[in-house]
Amino acid sequence: MKIGVPGEIKNNENRVGLVPSGVRQLVDDGHELYIETNAGANIGFEDEAYIEAGAKILPSLEAVYETATMIIKVKEPQPVEVALLKPHHILYTYLHLAADKTLTEGLMNSGSTCIAYETIQAMDGSLPLLLPMSEVAGRMATQVGATYLQKDKGGKGVLLGGVPGVKRGKVTVIGCGVAGTNALKMAMGLGADVTAIDLNVQRLAEMDDLFDTRITTLFSNTQNIEEAVINSDLVIGAVLVPGAKAPKLVTRDMISKMEPGSVVVDIAVDQGGCIETCKPTTHQNPTFLVDGVTHYCVANMPGAVARTSTYALTNVTLKYARMIAKMGVEEAASIDPAFKLGINIFKGDLVYKQIADDLELKYTELKI
Repeated sequence: MKIGVPGEIKNNENRVGLVPSGVRQLVDDGHELYIETNAGANIGFEDEAYIEAGAKILPSLEAVYETATMIIKVKEPQPVEVALLKPHHILYTYLHLAADKTLTEGLMNSGSTCIAYETIQAMDGSLPLLLPMSEVAGRMATQVGATYLQKDKGGKGVLLGGVPGVKRGKVTVIGCGVAGTNALKMAMGLGADVTAIDLNVQRLAEMDDLFDTRITTLFSNTQNIEEAVINSDLVIGAVLVPGAKAPKLVTRDMISKMEPGSVVVDIAVDQGGCIETCKPTTHQNPTFLVDGVTHYCVANMPGAVARTSTYALTNVTLKYARMIAKMGVEEAASIDPAFKLGINIFKGDLVYKQIADDLELKYTELKI
């Protein structure tokens, strides 16, 4: 199969779809690899490294799409890329369609087949291709939140760990999945006063055990969320419903009652966000204020630590890239139920029901 890796064009997105070792593996499998020139240059992967791995370098985004059958990316295609997709294309990337009707309709109109990293789901409910980026985003959320609490960044001037004789900063993490757990680890590591909120009582028990009862765990309901949010210096939203819009658990009224200079970070913003006042931002302009509260809502947080993220991502995406390239989408889906759930659009038809319901678009059952 002819496989193409374009450079990412989303704002400040420096990750790349494959590291050179991933290219080498696919070349060894017998496939042709085409990399857009300088696709990985910003994180130290020069064209020469890809050439040594067996790839051919192409001069432009358009050349990659024109040459390749399968496109391996990191982030959802931007409008100029959607326009390049044809019915024969297989797009393999993060999509997050439930929050973007325009993108979904554009991909449907292209007639292509689109596989979303974030909806490939194992039998135990885990999301193996989302996991490493959730780990990165969770850890970054606490790190970023701590930075924006500094007075020079517009914050209230609170050090999360405090110092002897001075109270610690309060951190609330809503959602105890992979991202939330990693945010909690970082907050605990910094010495903060930490509260974890989740709907799953068993998960709360696991958090209580993991942190040796040193955190406060609360069941997710409106009153508990409101009280925790109002009293926090930093609130991290980490709620995930696979393939669907995130529920709005933190309301504007709650935000308005936080102290000025407090910070909220919404990891779920690429799925619509779980904080009502959040809207997607970029690394170039990452924050905005609502009622004196700093909001950090960058939709591609791991892009800021692109080298680490690219290695972590390729570690988990390569398995399915090899499957698709070897046997095609239909055969791969027929033998691997986890992969089948990753197919969001099949030859132009929207085949993921939750996305169709959220966006009020026509759903077509995937019969493979």
